[in-house]
Amino acid sequence: MSQKSKAKRDTRKKQQGKRPFLRLNQREQVQNHAVLVDDQDQVVAAIGLQNRQWLLAIGGQTMGSAENPVPMLAMLQHMANVQEAEGRKVTLETSEAMKQIVASLAEADGVTAEEYIGKLVAEFDQAKEAAEAEEVDGEEATDVAVAEEVPADEDSKADKA
Repeated sequence: MSQKSKAKRDTRKKQQGKRPFLRLNQREQVQNHAVLVDDQDQVVAAIGLQNRQWLLAIGGQTMGSAENPVPMLAMLQHMANVQEAEGRKVTLETSEAMKQIVASLAEADGVTAEEYIGKLVAEFDQAKEAAEAEEVDGEEATDVAVAEEVPADEDSKADKA
């Protein structure tokens, strides 16, 4: 080892500058890629990327995570459609990276990005309609059961009198 090696090493370290180090339990920041904003510029829901994991946050709470953000984006678009149908003005802002992900998946299906997201949003609408139909069927069955019980009660009262 030469006598000047320590001096060379010290000058090299000074030129490199300080490296930041991650503290224990410190998380990487979430990078927003899709944000649903209301007319008062408040975030209603968002999709972000943290440590290669996509997160869905609604109302400030993390609701879920996934490796593919596109279904979550369709959910945000569905939420925007529902909000607008109720008379609230909301906008869905997406990043260029999110647009590229959707475009690549849409290209694989042979459709445009808007058609691809529209197809996924339609699945949410169909699920909502199916749930409403089940709810109506359940209420009708309950109404029929209640209607059948009422005459039975009246007959028992007539027998007692």
